[in-house]
Amino acid sequence: MKHKILKASVALAIGLFAFSSATFACTNFLITKGASTDGSTIVSYSADSHTLYGELYHWSAQTYPAGTMMNIYEWDTGKLMGQIAQAAQTYNVVGNMNEYQVTIGETTFGGKEELRDTTATIDYGSLIYLALQRSKTAREAIKVMAELVAQYGYASEGESFSIGDPNEVWILEMVGKGTKMIKDKKTKQMINADKGALWVAIRIPDAYISAHANQARILQFPLEDLKTSISSNNLDKINEPGISCVYAADVISYAKDHKYYTGDDKDFSFSDTYNPVNFEGARFCEIRVWSMFKEVDPDMMQYVDYVKGANL
Repeated sequence: MKHKILKASVALAIGLFAFSSATFACTNFLITKGASTDGSTIVSYSADSHTLYGELYHWSAQTYPAGTMMNIYEWDTGKLMGQIAQAAQTYNVVGNMNEYQVTIGETTFGGKEELRDTTATIDYGSLIYLALQRSKTAREAIKVMAELVAQYGYASEGESFSIGDPNEVWILEMVGKGTKMIKDKKTKQMINADKGALWVAIRIPDAYISAHANQARILQFPLEDLKTSISSNNLDKINEPGISCVYAADVISYAKDHKYYTGDDKDFSFSDTYNPVNFEGARFCEIRVWSMFKEVDPDMMQYVDYVKGANL
């Protein structure tokens, strides 16, 4: 079978190319059922760093009484971030996969420094393992992640998440909304008016492969039509079979309000807006994606100058 690769010209527009910092060293490969020899979905997750050591995390399935709270510790530092409400039922998780074969990996692309929320409770690592403990499918994981950051804020830099189950593979990309402190009229406490996250999730079409390596992937995406694409205002529809794109309702309006983007909504590109290309992103990050793609598509050689950063 000749495997297909998602290219920038594809309507779903998961960017074949994108961009980030050489200080990161994570690579994820994503393979759908129709692109694998045995009909499996595959998500790989590697971090090429001499300062990181492999750990096999485990959370057992449990039930909790109503009102139970849980501490959230930042994955990278162990810092206590705060507390959130515990789920009534959690699932068994070993490593980055749970008992329903939902798996989640990530690569950090950073993005605009001013979008980091210094008041948020949930960091990217905690978000991964919370979703694994609370989800039976990739779609449910996306919903869980979206609802958690809306309620508790997103504390990390820009991330690309690989989210898979036995039937589907998705990419979800997320950045914070910065920190804008105001006094709450009811509690009189200072709160972040921009709590939440800006994100887009795209399902990889069957028989295609994709990848990301510390660089945002998603370019243009289909706007809400409730049949193939929904915003976070309609997350209850995420399990409808035709849905292949889900995004934060304010992902475009926020960019316009903050002068990151001035064009038409239909032309909006997540990657170009929140993680613009630079030399390092192409030369040190995109070239890792290209090295996979060229193994299944000889046409990739035409992009060798791009991934060398020759045009940037």
